[in-house]
Amino acid sequence: MTETPSSSTPSGTPAKSLMAAVKRLLRPLVRLLIAKGVGLPAITEVMKEVYVDVAAHEFPVSGKRQTDSRISLLTGVHRKDVKRLRESTEAGSDDTGIAAPRSVGLGAQVVARWVGSPETTDDEGQPLALPRTADKPGAPSFDALVESVSKDVRPRAVLDEWLRLGVAKLDDKGRIHLHQAAFVPEKGFDEKAFYLGRNIHDHMAAAAHNLLGEVNPTLERSVHYSDLTPESVALLNDAAAREGMRALLTLNRLALDLVAQDKDKAGATRRANFGLYFHQGLSIFNNLNQGDGVTSEDTGE
Repeated sequence: MTETPSSSTPSGTPAKSLMAAVKRLLRPLVRLLIAKGVGLPAITEVMKEVYVDVAAHEFPVSGKRQTDSRISLLTGVHRKDVKRLRESTEAGSDDTGIAAPRSVGLGAQVVARWVGSPETTDDEGQPLALPRTADKPGAPSFDALVESVSKDVRPRAVLDEWLRLGVAKLDDKGRIHLHQAAFVPEKGFDEKAFYLGRNIHDHMAAAAHNLLGEVNPTLERSVHYSDLTPESVALLNDAAAREGMRALLTLNRLALDLVAQDKDKAGATRRANFGLYFHQGLSIFNNLNQGDGVTSEDTGE
């Protein structure tokens, strides 16, 4: 078993490198929270909840009951707060398991089939414009696509929600165009917040897995350069969108085939998430200018 690298100094204080990384990654989150009027007291309560939940479920002692005192020792959360939070969770009053907005759960599946099926994509793999209903039996249509995923929701309701969110648009012939080849709503705060939680969680989980030195390091790479002009950044942004979408479509088609292959198989309980991002900022705020190039975090280096 791989030995987990220490994240503390001999005196028991957190490693400066770890705390510097945490401070850096928290900045955009704090900016978002302040912009949305979420102050420190609300986040402090959330942090207590998360600390208690993670300690209780991911740091058990073999053969022993997980006590409030031990959780308090692990987390630094006062024992009275630990007791209160655990009782609240047991009573079902916590909101850590909020389900995805319905438009996300169903919509993501519909989009995945739209961009992953040869019947609904062109020769370059781009999604075709679809009529509401098929003009002949067996022909692709938006209604048939939605019904292939679920017959419990009317296709018209899905379309109206997509038009509201900016995921789809209608042309003058009444055909439906997928506005983006991935389900990223232009509108809809709840939908965007859901993706923030899911995607950033998975990215951080991959990075934390590698930093802890656990077995089977996972993929977590980026390409980063500084001292670029806005024009050069725009070129990189266009290239990232083009090449990144190609990779997403390839993975999407493979995943659809594998889901069909794994249906009803024992052990089909795992999930996978492959994502992309592009960020631009000022070089003056980048203290990693000496590290331009490709960062590889999937080798544990």
